[in-house]
Amino acid sequence: METPLPVTGDYPSEPRLPLLTATEARELIAVLLHFDDETVRGWQAGQLASELARRLPAD
Repeated sequence: METPLPVTGDYPSEPRLPLLTATEARELIAVLLHFDDETVRGWQAGQLASELARRLPAD
């Protein structure tokens, strides 16, 4: 899921949701990888998981 331009926009003032922690992001990646199959949705889940994984700091 790559975008050619930076993502910009306005955020609502209320309610503000907290950002994901690195642990939560890793758990999400593990869940997405369970959907790694030959369907379009499985391919999309794999793409999203790899994009999220690249954004996480290395431990």
